[in-house]
Amino acid sequence: MHDSNDTNTPPAPSLFTWEFASDPYPAYAWLREHAPVHRTALPSGVEAWLVTRYADARQALADQRLSKNPVHHSESAHGKGKVGIPGERSANLMTHLLNIDPPDHTRLRRLVSKAFTPRRVAEFTPRVQELTDQLIDGFAAKGEADLIHEFAFPLPIYAICDMLGVPPEDQDDFRDWAGMMIRHGGGPRGGVARSVKKMRTYLAELIHRKREDLGEDLISGLIRASDHGEHLTENEAAAMAFILLFAGFETTVNLIGNGTYALLRHPAQRERLQRALAEGDESLLATGIEELLRYDGPVELATWRFATQDLTIGGQRIAEGDPVLVVLAAADRDPERFAEPDTLDLSRSDNQHLGYGHGIHYCLGAPLARLEGRTALATLLRRLPDLRLNAEPEDLRWRGGLIMRGLRTLPVAFTPEGTPEGTPEGNPGGGPGGIPAGNPGTTTREQPYA
Repeated sequence: MHDSNDTNTPPAPSLFTWEFASDPYPAYAWLREHAPVHRTALPSGVEAWLVTRYADARQALADQRLSKNPVHHSESAHGKGKVGIPGERSANLMTHLLNIDPPDHTRLRRLVSKAFTPRRVAEFTPRVQELTDQLIDGFAAKGEADLIHEFAFPLPIYAICDMLGVPPEDQDDFRDWAGMMIRHGGGPRGGVARSVKKMRTYLAELIHRKREDLGEDLISGLIRASDHGEHLTENEAAAMAFILLFAGFETTVNLIGNGTYALLRHPAQRERLQRALAEGDESLLATGIEELLRYDGPVELATWRFATQDLTIGGQRIAEGDPVLVVLAAADRDPERFAEPDTLDLSRSDNQHLGYGHGIHYCLGAPLARLEGRTALATLLRRLPDLRLNAEPEDLRWRGGLIMRGLRTLPVAFTPEGTPEGTPEGNPGGGPGGIPAGNPGTTTREQPYA
């Protein structure tokens, strides 16, 4: 590894500060060049290796010597408690795909894949469009909005709740629990642990009820899933429903928020996409979503891995028990892999980014996230064509969490749209099949990212 004390080497950047959260890419460029596999102390106090080059990252994501199970962490039991989803240990949620290895991972993923098929996602397209339109209805007549609070946050919450089969009358509870997890994901754990426990308890009760009355929803599909006589246990089903919710909503919040922000900062690219959509050509939307995932994706670091034996990554020895974090955001700006990596090019075709991971832990919910991202961005650009940032970029605040990268707020302005016919102003959607009472188009609820 390069000696960072060399007099010809610029000083190492500070990591995990507020300035870093606002723009981590210069620091990642330094790490790729001078310390591509870098040991550092994380905000939690845990020391871990950061892998920043694309080739090394891709290798690490597929390396079976790197375990997902925190039991392999060399730290004490107290230290192990700092490397998972906040609150999950006390809530008995460890049996999910993010924390297990083969053969258990292989069995669970095979079973869950039976319930989470591309056909099921495709069939959900009209509902995602309906939710998207209802949310935009809630602020289109105002001429301004916070796109995180009023759009990017509630859309995936209500979408995944619908897909899981959470009754409409209970979905606002999920919104509140998810908001608590996002607000304090990197801070005080008490409120997070309580929210996780409430969500876990609710899902266990819902699964128990659905066993008596199966439907066509995803939880019913998890209950039905079987392979050679194997079934998901009730605890496994609850843990899987939880992780689909947890991993499925925040990545989509950030995809929509970061993606919209990138388009607003690159007007020529935004106008290209609007022209293509106006002509009925969605090919640029398809490549554009992939480019937005690469350029400023929703997941900054892949979830934890732990060396089960001594190994070498990028020429650096990693000791058994050491935590390893693959920095997806750094790998996806690696000039050794992507031409002009700091340039946003919606038509980029050679784009095998790592935004949703790689290998056996590739994000199971990626097709749903892509569907929601495409629908959200296309509908915003069509309905609010003069959408513009309503704040100075330097005044925006980014959440300082370790794994995810996303804006706390995204104030925008636009020419007000007329109130949709037949929809009472201030109460978009509503009624059967609409957004639950206390709809997210209002500002009565606490802002999740504030």
